[in-house]
Amino acid sequence: MGFNVTCSPGREAAAGMVHITEELPALVIYLDPVNVAIQLPPFPGGVELLVKFCRELSREAGKLADHLDSRGGRHTLSESPAVRG
Repeated sequence: MGFNVTCSPGREAAAGMVHITEELPALVIYLDPVNVAIQLPPFPGGVELLVKFCRELSREAGKLADHLDSRGGRHTLSESPAVRG
């Protein structure tokens, strides 16, 4: 099942790794007020696929943060203390 979503983070947005069960970790993106949970795919090789996806997500999010940060002026974003891990 596929779907497309466009959203903006709210003032209390955050992200974190959680354990749904002891064996089931997930990445949760709290967008304030909407939450998105990304879990292990339920098929062989799912762990490796999620590892690859998380590393790509991290790399690309870093690129976006660097791009936005380099714009300077009134558009410069600073990390909120509530979001820091």
